[in-house]
Amino acid sequence: MLSFEHRYATLPEPLWVASQATPVEHPELIAFNAPLAYELGAQDIPDATTLAEWFSGNQLPPGAQPGALGYAGHQFGNFVPQLGDGRALLLGEVVDQNGVRRDVQLKGSGRTPFSRGGDGRSPLGPVLREYLVSEFMAAMGIPTTRALAAVTTGERVVRQLPEPGAVFTRVATSHIRVGTFQFIAARRDEAALKALADHVIERHYPDAAAAEDPYMALLEAVVARQAVLIARWMSIGFIHGVMNTDNTSIAGETIDYGPCAFMEQFDPQKVFSSIDEGRRYAFANQPTIAQWNLARFAETLLPLMHAEGDALVAQATDAIRRFQPLFDTEQRRLHAKKLGLEAENDQAVPLMEGLESQMHQGRMDMTATFDALTQYAASSSDENREALLALTLNPEALGEWLSQWQAAQVASQNAERLAAMRQANPIIIPRNHRVQEVINAAIEGDFAPFHTLLAVVTKPFDDSVEARRLAAPATESEQVLRTFCGT
Repeated sequence: MLSFEHRYATLPEPLWVASQATPVEHPELIAFNAPLAYELGAQDIPDATTLAEWFSGNQLPPGAQPGALGYAGHQFGNFVPQLGDGRALLLGEVVDQNGVRRDVQLKGSGRTPFSRGGDGRSPLGPVLREYLVSEFMAAMGIPTTRALAAVTTGERVVRQLPEPGAVFTRVATSHIRVGTFQFIAARRDEAALKALADHVIERHYPDAAAAEDPYMALLEAVVARQAVLIARWMSIGFIHGVMNTDNTSIAGETIDYGPCAFMEQFDPQKVFSSIDEGRRYAFANQPTIAQWNLARFAETLLPLMHAEGDALVAQATDAIRRFQPLFDTEQRRLHAKKLGLEAENDQAVPLMEGLESQMHQGRMDMTATFDALTQYAASSSDENREALLALTLNPEALGEWLSQWQAAQVASQNAERLAAMRQANPIIIPRNHRVQEVINAAIEGDFAPFHTLLAVVTKPFDDSVEARRLAAPATESEQVLRTFCGT
C-alpha cells in the first residue's frame, strides 16, 4: 500500500534501534484515514482485517523496517539523558504526493529497548484523543502530526484501572526532536551529532546547507518555525500540557498529544495536565517554554558551529532572542484575522488584550466568544449583540469594548476580511467533555460517538445543527478539569 524508505535507519545507533512489535490478541480497526493514505502515495487500500493486522503490529506492512528512536529530554526542567520510544516503532518513511518525506509510526505496539520497565502499550482513551485532536489541528491548518489509523487490541492495559488497549498510527514530517539532539550531545559523539544535523538540514531545511554556517542557519530556521507554531496554538486556546524538550519537534509540528486540551473559560494560567502541579506548562507560559527549549537545542549545536568563544555564544543567543519578535509578528497577524481587521491595523494588539481581559474577568468561553464575535461582525443585529453579551458576567464592560472594536472593524470591513475572520475562529473544538464522552462510549464498545465527533471537528467552520450541539460548552457537571498522558 505504501512505499517505505529508511533513511533515518542509516544514522548511527542508538539514534535508531531495530525492534519488533509485540503481537496482540484480537486487533480490530476503529478508524482509517483513507484521504491521508492516498496523500502518502497509497495506490490501493486493503480490507479492514488486513489494516488491523498491519496497524496493530501483528504483521508488517510490505517494506516496513521497524525501529525505536533514541532521544533524551528535559522533563519539567529536569534532564533525563535517555528516554526514547518506549512504546512506539517507526515503520519507515514515505515520500508523499507533494514530494515531502514523512514518517509512519506505531504507538502502543509493545516494549522496545527504550521502554524503561513499561509495558509499551497504550490505553484506548489516549489513542482516540490524539486521533481527534491531531485531525482537528490539521483541519485548522496548524502544523501537526496526523492520524492514519486506530486499532483496538482485544487486550486490557492497566493504568489507574484496567482499560481496553489500542494502537495508534501516526504520520509526522519527522519524529526528530530537540531531545534527539540532546541524546547524542550528552554522549559527546560529535560525529553522530554532525550526521544527525546534516540529516535534518537535508530533510527539512535544505536552504541552510548553502549558508556560511549551516548549523547556525539550522538553529535560526527551527526557531522561526517554533515561533509560528506556538503563536498558532495560542490563537485557538490550545494547551499542549507537556512541553518537554523531547516533545518539541525540530520540524515545527505539534507532536505528542498527551494531556492536551483546549481553553474553554479563558484563564492565562490554565493547566489541564494532571502532572503539571507547578503550572510550568500553563497556557500563557507556552511561548517562554518554547524559547527555553530552543536554547537547549542551541546548546547541542555549539560544537558544530563555525564561530568560537564569546562570538559563538553571542550568535547563538541572538538566534534564540529572535523567537520573541517572530512570535509577536505572527501573533499580531492572527489577532487581526480573529478580530476581522487588516493585518497592519495598529489596534489589533490592544483590542485583543482588552478582549482577553474581558474574557478572563467575565469568565467567558474563548471559542464561543470568537464565534459569537464573528457572527456579530457578519450581521450587527441586536440579536447577535445580545448573544455575545450573554457570554460574560460583565456585559457593560464588554459593551464598551465592542464600541472600540466596531470603530476599528467596521471601517475596514469587507467580504474577504469577514471570510478570513471565520477561518480564524472555529465554531467547534474538541472540547474536553465531548472527548471524554467519546472515550467512555468506546470503552463500552460503542464507537459511533467517536466517528460523529471526528466528522464535525475536521470541518470546524461548518455551521450545522450537529456542530452547534457538540460545540456547546460544558455545564458545571460536565467539566473535565484534568487530563492524563496514558503512558
